[in-house]
Amino acid sequence: MNEENSNLNFQIETEDAGKRLDAFLSQRIENWSRSRLQKLIDDGDVSVNENRAKASYKLRAHDSVEIELAELPVKTFEPENIALEIIYEDDALAVINKPAGMVVHPGAGVLNGTLANAIAHHFKLQTADSKYENRVGIVHRLDKDTSGLIVVAKTEEIHEQLSEQFREREVFKSYVALVHGEMEGKDGTIDQPIAREKHNRTKMAIRKHGRSALSLWKVRKRFEKFTLLNVEIKTGRTHQIRVHLMSINHPVVGDETYNGGRDKTVKDLTARQAIADLNRFFLHAERLSFTHPQTSERLEFYVPLPEGLKNLLELL
Repeated sequence: MNEENSNLNFQIETEDAGKRLDAFLSQRIENWSRSRLQKLIDDGDVSVNENRAKASYKLRAHDSVEIELAELPVKTFEPENIALEIIYEDDALAVINKPAGMVVHPGAGVLNGTLANAIAHHFKLQTADSKYENRVGIVHRLDKDTSGLIVVAKTEEIHEQLSEQFREREVFKSYVALVHGEMEGKDGTIDQPIAREKHNRTKMAIRKHGRSALSLWKVRKRFEKFTLLNVEIKTGRTHQIRVHLMSINHPVVGDETYNGGRDKTVKDLTARQAIADLNRFFLHAERLSFTHPQTSERLEFYVPLPEGLKNLLELL
């Protein structure tokens, strides 16, 4: 499991039948309190047999329970001295410009070199045995190959208050995406539920019984055969922007998972090679705004496109 696939799936055995959903999850997921799990359930981030369920739902044998987490349940991991581009920092939180290629959370198969490893070292959040306890930290997530702004909490209280702003859709998150094709119109809304694909659990898809997902797009610049978009997301579903834009036949450039091979059909050979040389998809978290939990001040942040993405635009 990597940072892009931070979902857990449980198949209910006979001995767990009859337990409340929230009680069962609190027993199985070490680093999450029952109250935080109940909020995830209320927000629709937990499904039973691909349907939303209440915290009080009584589990049955053979039920399939899926939960989407903002943090992976890795109990401890090593702090690492990895350079961070810190945009803002105080005693409560920090805002970081994450580079493309960096995994956010440690997970099975990826225990080193992550943003969380770097944060543990920078914040000196570690135990006597030099391992960081995963009790605070990253509030939301970015895919490995998405660059840009991410906020980190320094205490559990700040973490919960920021998480509440995300749940209440009080956080402004705006991305820049280059997509295949020429978009019709100046702006639009994509309101389609997202869930895991039935036959490929590493991919997400538009599914009737998925979790609600809302994306707002606006044309930023037009190119021949491509469109540069600003995309604001009101929800934070896994791979949301990539799946939503694919669903309207305008997949993100460089996204081999969701663009159906469109990169290889680009007729301009120079542009095609430049896209291949990116070694990432063209998605950047450019703007982030939220209310500081301690001061109540509205904070707004901006980071420009990385050089590789700007160079591709200049080529186009």
